Amino acid sequence: MARAGDHDRTRTSYDTVAETYLGTVGGELAHKPLDRALLAALLEQAGDGAPVADLGCGPGHVTGWLAAHGARAVGIDLSPGMVALARREHPAAEFREGDLLRLPAGDGEFGAAVALYSVIHLEPDELAPAFAEARRVLRPGGRLLVSFHVGTEVRHLDDWWGHPVDVDFRFLEPAAVAALLGAAGFEAEATLERAHYPQEPETTRAYILARRPEA
Repeated sequence: MARAGDHDRTRTSYDTVAETYLGTVGGELAHKPLDRALLAALLEQAGDGAPVADLGCGPGHVTGWLAAHGARAVGIDLSPGMVALARREHPAAEFREGDLLRLPAGDGEFGAAVALYSVIHLEPDELAPAFAEARRVLRPGGRLLVSFHVGTEVRHLDDWWGHPVDVDFRFLEPAAVAALLGAAGFEAEATLERAHYPQEPETTRAYILARRPEA
């Protein structure tokens, strides 16, 4: 199984595109009503005052949205370049540098967590330990919202918005993700799919809302 230090290609690629990514993707929630609704539902269920984690936060736009809507939001990202941008753009939230396989957080620290299109960069054998790590940092009863592109293909980029990169995007099947979440100790509460919005690449998107049981 890969270790948390094995993600240098992904880290370097996101460092390289960080400013361009912010300019291109940083305002995306404005045209994603379903995402906003799911995030609002997650916050409502997180409990008053419970910190909420954004796992793979990129430039912090989702973390910032969570903070603006009353959460004690903590963004975590592999890329130090992204973390630096997130701290600059969203000073009301907290940001930490870290890997999905070894999160810089205590056991049961968060009341809820989101992982929006961040698990798509993991190798297949890394998904189960990443979900187990997400469970570790959630309180009993805490919920995790995961999103990803639906399918089985792997898209590789060596050029991203004119920047040289070396990064893979893995599409995932909802049933397989739900099974891995179950094996990691989660109970799936909702699964849904949607078509892409006009401003997005033409892929089908999936969301799974899962809960860490109380016991």
